[in-house]
Amino acid sequence: MKLTLKIWRQKDAETKGQIVDYTLDGVEGDMSFLEMLDILNEELVSKGEEPVEFDHDCREGICGTCSLQINGEPHGPDRLITTCQLHMRKFNDGDTIVIEPFRAKAFPVIKDLIVDRSSFDRIQQAGGFISVNTSGNTVDANAIPIPKEDADKAMDAATCIGCGACVAACKNASAMLFTSAKVSQFALLPQGQVEASDRVQNMVRQMDLEGFGNCTNTGACEVECPKGISLENIARMNREYLSATTKG
Repeated sequence: MKLTLKIWRQKDAETKGQIVDYTLDGVEGDMSFLEMLDILNEELVSKGEEPVEFDHDCREGICGTCSLQINGEPHGPDRLITTCQLHMRKFNDGDTIVIEPFRAKAFPVIKDLIVDRSSFDRIQQAGGFISVNTSGNTVDANAIPIPKEDADKAMDAATCIGCGACVAACKNASAMLFTSAKVSQFALLPQGQVEASDRVQNMVRQMDLEGFGNCTNTGACEVECPKGISLENIARMNREYLSATTKG
């Protein structure tokens, strides 16, 4: 395949960026999207040009660092996958592909296609944990009976990889799907009840401080989420927050 790539190039956070056009030939359908970018970078380096910077790590769809906006869609045209799992057979010979970083005030661009998603880390640090004193005779968590339905829903919420696709898909750049997933994975389990009230209030407060918008109720976040995190989690977080803030 021969492709025209329109890629966002930005030297650093302070420099104004722009879309730059590249032509790439010999792309095979079995290549992953990131392999295609690797080939482009090899060509750029061989010409003495600056390669395109993009995030990646495991390339197995479990870390979420490969997040890219591809033709206006987080992670591209396929569903329930990350960018590293997207293959070039989803495109056709002669296609023009627009590649951008995720766009959100809370995700400032570092360089080219790399954004700073440490705002997610700060939301997690605000309450996405359980404080347990393990110095004494603790009870094994596996010994606590939990209804299978609750355990399954908690596990589903815990599969969130924090890639930010939900934010990129939302016209308000809302992080409610991410935050609600991190709240739900504890709210559904007995181990998470001790700190439940403080957890949801602290995480929602930090989410707002980071500059994320509110939920748009359009469901775009769930559609674009590579792990299929359900909107049910947002409803659960809202209930948890209402309960926590109305206690006498």
